[in-house]
Amino acid sequence: MKKFLNKPENFVDEMVEGILAAHPDQLAIVENDLRCIVKAGEKKKGKVGLATGGGSGHLPLFLGYVGQGMLDGCSVGGVFQSPSSEQMLNVTKAIDAGAGVLYIYGNYGGDILNFDMAAEMAEMEDIKVLSFAAADDVASASRGEEGKRRGVAGIFFVYKVAGAKADELAPIEEVKRVAEKAAANVRTMGVALTPCIIPEVGKPGFTIGDDEMEIGMGIHGEPGIHRGKLKSADEVTDTMMSAILEDLPYERNDQVAVLINGLGATPKEEMYIVYRRMDQILKEKGISVFHVYVGEFATSMEMTGFSISLIKLDDELKQLIARPARTPFFEQVQLSV
Repeated sequence: MKKFLNKPENFVDEMVEGILAAHPDQLAIVENDLRCIVKAGEKKKGKVGLATGGGSGHLPLFLGYVGQGMLDGCSVGGVFQSPSSEQMLNVTKAIDAGAGVLYIYGNYGGDILNFDMAAEMAEMEDIKVLSFAAADDVASASRGEEGKRRGVAGIFFVYKVAGAKADELAPIEEVKRVAEKAAANVRTMGVALTPCIIPEVGKPGFTIGDDEMEIGMGIHGEPGIHRGKLKSADEVTDTMMSAILEDLPYERNDQVAVLINGLGATPKEEMYIVYRRMDQILKEKGISVFHVYVGEFATSMEMTGFSISLIKLDDELKQLIARPARTPFFEQVQLSV
């Protein structure tokens, strides 16, 4: 293991300390707990609070989306580990502004269990909580079994849409509705070339040949749907786009937003080569592109690879995607619609 760290067991807390030191105007902690992150400043009375949470190792997911126009709080777990229900509850109480709190998190067993427990405890303190688990990874379950799919980079669009709607002071049921609508129209698939190393483990979580790739691998190293020899960027993109486009399906005259997400060690140059081919495919299919996001949005430590997410848009979703947002890891001005 070759990493820039001190003691592996201090990896998460020292990372959070650094983020807080760099962005004191945007982020704060509650209950003196580094694992309980909230948006700095005064709460907006009557606004639905948006909370997320999950394991570390995925920056900017999850805490990186706490900020203006997006989330209000995040509970932080160890690397690839769920935060506790108590931490989730502390965040919930801190961000409640009288309109309830919506939980948005990835579809993983530990997160579901702990968020459900936190919601029950919050209800006992007279805080209304609704929950939604994003599940956008088409490689992790077949059509008709969408509820079994993993939540991966496409959750970014759910955060973006829900955050914009909450800023309108919409009631919690409406905020959840648009979050569900966004998630229903998002599909994602990833590909990996290398494993990653959890600092406290000190060795790769799996092995893959120097000349191999795995299509459909999850952000924790979960098995994909195909392992084989590394192919060209165009061939890989064709395979992934075929699976994504057929799943919803996306059709001629649809409009989409695109997210190309690096998994931690993939140069942007390579991601734009991928988008070059995506642009060709979408034009051939008669699908127009409203906006393109390229960069790191949901990583897996130092894994080499990328994922593609598409969200099918209608007027409502497009308006919400277009709204400005500002967090330590993501900033967007108002987009033209």
